[in-house]
Amino acid sequence: MGDSRLYGDASTKARILREAQTWFIVGLGNSPERAAYGVAQFLKNHHKRIVPIHPRAEAVHGEHGYRTIAQAAAELGEPDVVDVFVRSSRAGEFADEAIAAGAGAVWFQLDVIDEDAAQRVIDAGADMVMDACPVIEWRGTF
Repeated sequence: MGDSRLYGDASTKARILREAQTWFIVGLGNSPERAAYGVAQFLKNHHKRIVPIHPRAEAVHGEHGYRTIAQAAAELGEPDVVDVFVRSSRAGEFADEAIAAGAGAVWFQLDVIDEDAAQRVIDAGADMVMDACPVIEWRGTF
């Protein structure tokens, strides 16, 4: 593992989980077998607002979907967190979109690693968590 700031320390993760209310979830479609679907349901069950971001803009868990982070932000305002469920090779573009949308934090899911993108997030003044799952972190924190 590289620079620990890029991965998010325990206090950063706990603060995000405690304080962040609006989670834009990139890669969230209406496929129950996908990890994003279960994580979104968990967050919603814990009183977080979930916003599906997916090319199909599907409604998921009763929430209106959007094709892009920018589209959702234009309608809903800045996200507290942009949670990214895509391949590492694509994560950077979504980190950059999250920064442009004014996200307070970017969270790359398990096995999603792009240290250059993570550094851009930190340089923009947002919190960064990489290679972690909010469900696992929640269970270890609360």
